[in-house]
Amino acid sequence: MYMVESKGGAIGCMVGALVLLGSWPAMLAELERRGRLPQHTYLDYSLTNFFTACLLAFTIVCLGSAVHSSNAADNAAKLKIAHSSTKDNIENGSRDDEGERKQFGSANHLIELENNRAIKVLGKSIWVGLGITLFGGMCYALFSPAFNLATNDQWHAMRHGVAHLVVYTAFFYFSLSFLVVALVLNIWLLYRPPFNLPKSSFKAYIRDWNGRNWALLAGVVCGLGNGLQFMGGQAAGYAAADCVQALPLVSTFWKIVVLGEYRRSSKRTYVLLVSMLIMFIVAVGVLIASSGHRKASS
Repeated sequence: MYMVESKGGAIGCMVGALVLLGSWPAMLAELERRGRLPQHTYLDYSLTNFFTACLLAFTIVCLGSAVHSSNAADNAAKLKIAHSSTKDNIENGSRDDEGERKQFGSANHLIELENNRAIKVLGKSIWVGLGITLFGGMCYALFSPAFNLATNDQWHAMRHGVAHLVVYTAFFYFSLSFLVVALVLNIWLLYRPPFNLPKSSFKAYIRDWNGRNWALLAGVVCGLGNGLQFMGGQAAGYAAADCVQALPLVSTFWKIVVLGEYRRSSKRTYVLLVSMLIMFIVAVGVLIASSGHRKASS
């Protein structure tokens, strides 16, 4: 069984995990922006995420909220200007510029995006979303320490002489429980959707092939990212491996370059965004620097 034990190998795993774990959220976000139901997307993602874990097992934010709030204020200002411009154009008998409509960050682009996406967000309160994000962040922050306990048993909960779980076996059980929760929750949400989404069904999900390839790929990318994180944690320690929690660095890159978010925003938004990214970079540097050579537990 292959185990990562060197410092270089651990850093390589952590950097790879950072890139992969920062990429799959952008894939899911793009599918939602195209109008695909999140329940359908997440079911596809959960399946390939679990299959990737099986493959590995058997073979080998306060500042962020400020950025979001500032960007939301910028969007509201753009829409207000667009509404006034549209009214003037109607009175003058002129048409909107087609080039302006297609540009990332423009008011017309935001309106077109809102019309296409599955979950409508314009004019809605951010508190529900922030609450869900906070709960998700708490869960996400706990699973890595729990994985550490499962493989290293720092609390000495196991009887003497019982072998610890190897990283691949623990990853398999982790992904199995993730799959079960994701299937139950999202199948339930098909019939009781939140946020005024249309009701769906399991039959409709099976027939929905719009963007399924991206959802399946996102599951593979996330599964590989988690696997690399846990392999790096076995070698360098899970505290150092938690540098992948800076995955918003990669996600923000994809969202700016590919999805066009934060385009034409205010200077305040850009200052907050750069400050957040710098903090993530510093955190990654400190955590990677703290990694050292560590013998894997037998």
